[in-house]
Amino acid sequence: MTNTEMLKKIKLFLFDMDGTLYLGNTLFSFTKELLQTIKANGNRYLFMTNNSSKSVVDYVKKLAQLGIEATEDDFITSSQATAYYLKKHHLGATLYVCGTTSLKKELEKEGFEITEDLDKVDLIVMGFDTELTFKKLEDVSKLLLTRDIPYLATNPDLVCPTEFGSVPDCGSVSIMLENVSGKKPLFIGKPSPLMPTLAMEKWGVSPNETAVIGDRIYTDIKSGIAAGAHSILVLSGETTPEILKASEDKPELVLNDCGEIIPAIK
Repeated sequence: MTNTEMLKKIKLFLFDMDGTLYLGNTLFSFTKELLQTIKANGNRYLFMTNNSSKSVVDYVKKLAQLGIEATEDDFITSSQATAYYLKKHHLGATLYVCGTTSLKKELEKEGFEITEDLDKVDLIVMGFDTELTFKKLEDVSKLLLTRDIPYLATNPDLVCPTEFGSVPDCGSVSIMLENVSGKKPLFIGKPSPLMPTLAMEKWGVSPNETAVIGDRIYTDIKSGIAAGAHSILVLSGETTPEILKASEDKPELVLNDCGEIIPAIK
């Protein structure tokens, strides 16, 4: 099967966002046409992101600012997947959240109590925290060192791409806390297959009709492979040809950017 034949069979496109459809606050030039073409073909796309610093409502607003109309139904996020996991395995738990106000609101909306009283904490949730303080790091360190409680993290990404390069992401902060406590969190987001699996179940699409598209091998591509879907790597974000060559995990298809999908599916 050629790359064009494979892409024409895709009914559900699961796009990573930052580094794939935009970079920081800059929309890639091809993004609008790509999304319009997928819709015109009668197919579906979802925005699938490990970035837990923003709620779905925040992402709808961000895309609107970039000129992309979206609704809450257009997203699968690590925050949503974390809430889904918590409801399934830790219903009723009181949480300490080392994350943004948006992440806290997302979890509270799902019925979870969040506290800074360390004696009342049942479970730690670590997110990509753009509001990180030393007090939060101190609190989590104390909980990890003095309590034997579940410890989750929304995503294992080491860095988050920006216009000027990268900033530390949830995975890097988790490594810092592992150096303190010797404990690793259970990562919920990509490369776990949970998000693409939820998307396929929700929209009734098979893995062979689904593609996970992103700029990171160790999250996007591995989650696609783990879910049995097609995996497409784009070199518009974090991954370089050198990183790809050194990786044991190989995508099914490698593109310079998502713009190369447009002529294949038109």
